[in-house]
Amino acid sequence: MPLLNVVLSPSAAALRPGMKEIMADRPRLFSPRGLTVRFVRRSAPAAGYNVTPARGGLDVSYGRATDAFRALGRILAAEDGEIASGFAEAPLFDTLGVMIDVSRNAVLLPDTIKVLLRSFALMGLNVCMLYAEDTYQVPGEPFFGYLRGAYSAAEMRSFDRYAAALGIEMFPCIQALAHLEQILQWPAYKPYRDTSAVLLADDDKTYSLVEKMIRAASAPFRSKRIHLGMDEAMGIGLGRSREIHGDTNAFDILNRHLARVSEICRRLDLKPMIWSDMYFRIGSKDHEYYDTEAVIPAEVARRIPRDVQLVYWDYYHEDAAFYADFIDRHRAMAGDPIMAGGVWTWNHFWTDLRFSFKVTDACMTACKSKGLREAFVTLWGDDGNECDILSSLPGIQFFAEHGYAEKVDSGLLPARLRATADCDFDPMVRASDVDNLPWRKGGLSANPSKWLLWQDPLLAFLDPLVDRLPLKGHYAKIASDLDAAARKPGNARLRFPAQLARVVSLKVDLRKRLARAQAKRDAGAMRSLVAGDLARLTREVRKLWRLHRAMWLSQYKPFGWEVVEHRYGGLVARLESAAE
Repeated sequence: MPLLNVVLSPSAAALRPGMKEIMADRPRLFSPRGLTVRFVRRSAPAAGYNVTPARGGLDVSYGRATDAFRALGRILAAEDGEIASGFAEAPLFDTLGVMIDVSRNAVLLPDTIKVLLRSFALMGLNVCMLYAEDTYQVPGEPFFGYLRGAYSAAEMRSFDRYAAALGIEMFPCIQALAHLEQILQWPAYKPYRDTSAVLLADDDKTYSLVEKMIRAASAPFRSKRIHLGMDEAMGIGLGRSREIHGDTNAFDILNRHLARVSEICRRLDLKPMIWSDMYFRIGSKDHEYYDTEAVIPAEVARRIPRDVQLVYWDYYHEDAAFYADFIDRHRAMAGDPIMAGGVWTWNHFWTDLRFSFKVTDACMTACKSKGLREAFVTLWGDDGNECDILSSLPGIQFFAEHGYAEKVDSGLLPARLRATADCDFDPMVRASDVDNLPWRKGGLSANPSKWLLWQDPLLAFLDPLVDRLPLKGHYAKIASDLDAAARKPGNARLRFPAQLARVVSLKVDLRKRLARAQAKRDAGAMRSLVAGDLARLTREVRKLWRLHRAMWLSQYKPFGWEVVEHRYGGLVARLESAAE
């Protein structure tokens, strides 16, 4: 691809701040002497863009700002044939975006958010949310984000400005019912507590607090949309609520609470959305979200406020028909939902890209077959958020391609990811094999590298499950492959999964060998193992800890790292005790 000389017509002047940021980030791709690319906004702003060869360069006519940035990303990835003939795209969705969890230890640095937003823009995404349970400041509520790295209103305003310059709408994603353990743990919040995680509904004090939360979260953003969460409120009405009000129907509590919270949003001129699972769980005999036998009474559905949009989250199913069925169930209950798929960052050190591709393909295929117009992917951080957030980018690229084509051509993904995120697709996918064992037959996303790393080196309770699996060779080969890839320019982040694989390969059979030597009372073999492999493993764990720490501090605020570091400290202490 030749260097580009970006020229903005007067109609495209609004692109200037975003283009300036992208060109400053990737200066080697742009030059006044490069191929001229002229951007012109259409007078009738229909979504999409056309790239046409003209006057020795390229003319780009576009409808929305996000279309212009998507066109630039495509031009940067285009082959000579496409440049010569031109090309066009129209989005298949009105909303196409990403939600990033900033509540499970890891709170993204402002610079990391900007890195991601630039890539999202070049992919053609137009929405970004930061999921914050308590990691945003609320005036008069100092426990919000206490020792957790909470974002200030000024920081959130800066994110909104930066996103808007790139054609991306940002709006808050909070919790207004459950998942509030971090706040409700404090004695000062006992009056607001139903259970340890769920707010006390039907109480005026609660709605005063919720209004403060909504005002604080929404004020920094120009968007009028807000995600209120309200998912997984298991046990609603069974804690202090039962003591105060007695036994009450869970559907009734949920709808009364939603009515009060949505009324706050109406007064603040906000357009709310909530996760949909609680309606399905309450209607299920087993309290399951994906229960096809769940019954939601028509009267309950009628009481869902019409100005509240349901968000259907599902990142588990590999069958498009399942998503299609549940889209129909949502429509029957409350109109078109927003689809929330997932790129599997949670419970992993490195995104499980192979499983993410499968579920995203099924999910987005179903959305298109049902004519759904809004979708985003979630990047959760459950269990400590140990993951390198940038390892999600190949999965997000795959999702973005689904937003512009009926089927994704996987052969085009490496060039497009290089253009949008400046990283190599294939070795990043290879790194996800730390959690993809070649002999495993399907099923949900698994995370063996995490279990094998953190399990106690002397107790090793996984041994009966993995005793006959060739794990040592599997992980040693990954380490070798990633070491080679990490030496190439731009791939330094692969050193972290390479080191993870190396540590697991050393650790996976060590307890068994120590136990065998002990059973034989072979003191020589034990001394050799302690001085050799066990000592080496301890050194390599310390190296992994330092690499992980460097990665964390380059991407996240320091708050939350202590949780992960306690795990490393415990592992090193146990390895030293094992040697002793």
